[in-house]
Amino acid sequence: PALFMENARKGSIVSRANSIGSTSASSVPNTDDEDSDYHQESFKESYKDQRRRAHTQAEQKRRDAIKKGYNDLQAIVPTCEQQDFSISSQKLSKAIVLQKTIDYIQFLHKEKKKQEEEVSTLRKDVMALKIMKVNYEQIVKAHQDNPNEGKNQISDEVKFNVFQGIMDSLFQSFNASVSVTSFQELSACVFSWIEEHCKPQTLQDIVIRVLHKVKSQLY
Repeated sequence: PALFMENARKGSIVSRANSIGSTSASSVPNTDDEDSDYHQESFKESYKDQRRRAHTQAEQKRRDAIKKGYNDLQAIVPTCEQQDFSISSQKLSKAIVLQKTIDYIQFLHKEKKKQEEEVSTLRKDVMALKIMKVNYEQIVKAHQDNPNEGKNQISDEVKFNVFQGIMDSLFQSFNASVSVTSFQELSACVFSWIEEHCKPQTLQDIVIRVLHKVKSQLY
């Protein structure tokens, strides 16, 4: 019985010690798990902040680029500087800047088309002058090669009458067809007049008619 009582007492002591140890262990916080959760939560918050910061910076860059674009348009487009008196004290809105830019681009397109037409007309003028130059050079060369050809056969008066008759006939059609209001209109009308009234057959008919008239006056 004494041995039994001793073993029972030792078992009771061990049981109480285990109970106390278990209670103490349960009362101590699990610092490892909580530290892991805390660091993970902090990492998540930091990643969200970084994404939010990157998005904010990207949005700010986009707005700065748009603002710079509108400022450049106002500096380039002349009409953006000439504000109306009603809005002279106000800043131009983006819609007004865009509309003025569109109007200015359309104006530039019209000016470009007008200049292209003027260049085309000038090219035609240059071509006509080159043709006239070649013809006159051939005439001069022919006179230089045969200086005595036709000399003293026809009087200068008769030549003048023939020339006057041809020019009078041409001037009538020229005066009716060509406008001399400006150099551009003159250049444009001259070519159409030449094409219509200075054809070889037309000139031949004029010369024949004038020669018959002069011949009738002489004989």
